[in-house]
Amino acid sequence: MNFKLENSINQPVVLNPDSGVELWIKREDKIHSFVSGNKYRKLKYNLLKAKSLGHDTLLTFGGAYSNHIVAVAYAGKMYNFKTIGIIRGDELKNKIDDNETLSFAKSNGMQFEFVSRALYRKKTDKVFLNNLSEFFGDFYLVPEGGTNELAVKGCEEILTNEDACFNYVCSAVGTGGTVSGLINCSKPSQQVLGFPALKGDFLKEDISKFVTKTNWSLITNYHFGGYAKINSELITFINNFKVQNNIPLDPVYTGKMMFGIVDLINKGFFKKGTKILAIHTGGLQGINGMNSVLKKKNLPLLNT
Repeated sequence: MNFKLENSINQPVVLNPDSGVELWIKREDKIHSFVSGNKYRKLKYNLLKAKSLGHDTLLTFGGAYSNHIVAVAYAGKMYNFKTIGIIRGDELKNKIDDNETLSFAKSNGMQFEFVSRALYRKKTDKVFLNNLSEFFGDFYLVPEGGTNELAVKGCEEILTNEDACFNYVCSAVGTGGTVSGLINCSKPSQQVLGFPALKGDFLKEDISKFVTKTNWSLITNYHFGGYAKINSELITFINNFKVQNNIPLDPVYTGKMMFGIVDLINKGFFKKGTKILAIHTGGLQGINGMNSVLKKKNLPLLNT
């Protein structure tokens, strides 16, 4: 893929000096404006395969504020693919122009099919996928969130030789592809910590399909109630973090991960002298969408 990419730099994070811990964040969010962070990594080899197989259409799944939907729509336009988004929530059909994520994807040529939440849950069902093939014709399937073996391969390219100095590598976890890639390319001396944005520990099984190493664990205490759930405490943390470090965090993934890391540091989870690298997986396009939700709930807004 010949996107014009910016370099991903490691940036230090301001901490209480008494912690004796170093925390750095890898700014994968900076590598591209619309296909940023782990989305570029996950799509890279999938798009190359789609081209090699002669496909001209990509079909994928996502919600109303999906970073993945934005990335696929933009990447599809760049590489001359038609794109189809199966969107969770049929009530959104007449609200595309009121939703920045969907309107951006539409402006980049994505065709939508809005389905009920019950039908959306069948997104991996063979009968449902066959029905989509009959309706839309031939397409290359990119899973929800982009996670498959080729996505994991792309995420194995996140860490560089310069990152070998870190004792811990941390990542937010959605579908498990990014953290799987990080585990596969981690050094034997490193521990990889995943911070799921979803409630529960079912992701262990999904991640285990892609990895053989055992130097990893999931920290499941920082989901804030589940996927896309947020409260005033997390909003305050994200806003303060941006002021202190000039680094924006998204409320679904990186905000929860960084909250968890800092909380663990404050609780003495990491011994003094530890060096931690947190991966910024992007997702910043979703902030405006989240603010529209927060406004309706009379909650504080995220700084943009």
